[in-house]
Amino acid sequence: MSRAGFCAIIGAPNAGKSTLTNRLVGAKVSIVTQKVQTTRFPVRGVAMAGDAQIVLVDTPGIFQPRRRLDRAMVRAAWGGAEDADVIVHLVDAAAEIAAGEPGAKGADRKAAQDVESIVEGLKKSGRKAILALNKIDQVKRENLLALSQKLFETGVYDEVFMISATSGSGVEDLRDRLAALMPENPWFYPEDQTADLPARLLAAEITREKLYLRVHEELPYSAAVETTKFEDRKDGSLRIEQTIYVERESQRPIILGKNGQTLKWIGQKAREELTAILDRPVHLFLHVQVDERWADKREFYGDVGLDFDV
Repeated sequence: MSRAGFCAIIGAPNAGKSTLTNRLVGAKVSIVTQKVQTTRFPVRGVAMAGDAQIVLVDTPGIFQPRRRLDRAMVRAAWGGAEDADVIVHLVDAAAEIAAGEPGAKGADRKAAQDVESIVEGLKKSGRKAILALNKIDQVKRENLLALSQKLFETGVYDEVFMISATSGSGVEDLRDRLAALMPENPWFYPEDQTADLPARLLAAEITREKLYLRVHEELPYSAAVETTKFEDRKDGSLRIEQTIYVERESQRPIILGKNGQTLKWIGQKAREELTAILDRPVHLFLHVQVDERWADKREFYGDVGLDFDV
């Protein structure tokens, strides 16, 4: 009998959720950058393990929301968890341990606060989760065991896995356990399908990834990418037009770069990856537009599956 079900991967921003999703699936379905909070909506990746199909919901990071977009992303993350058969809470073990040391960085303390917030959220929901301690290759074993015990004593977990999403250490064991927990069901997707993200949305996400990879230090979280045209050409190629939105005029030259070189690099890298993923020639055209209120537009939220009214 085949098995199929949904597994939500929740965690603080930058815990490694997208990297873990990609590792479990064995293909790229979610963008990975060094910027926190790059996943804005649940991306479903499809992982196969024997006769089981695990549909992975890679949720936005759960953190303390301050503006409408933040609230919508946190709502989407908890929504993905509520609907799942299994919840995996991914914790950055290195940041969690560092947060308890003298002179801890603000980012590590913030990550630890977000973990506490998720633990409280799990307690309120009454759901048990699998605890996955990530980045174990960056911490000492004795510290790891102490952290595992401390978190397990909160009562919201029924199992603990120690993994490195980047290297793959421990991930196969986690995949096998998730497969065993999937309910008996016919598969939801064809065996060779790795995600159910619409192609035009995937195209926007890949361009946004390249954008943050190139200008992650200069550009705050004030940019969005929208695919405005996605059309087949007679020669079998694809024409994609996209608009990169920024909130201030001063941010436009950051994306353009000297003589347009930064935008050209972003476009080239995105086009190369889209050509490989879509298995056809891609002609990509990027435009930069200033719109200080893009994050308050209802149509943007519907396009990416977020709830505007939060």
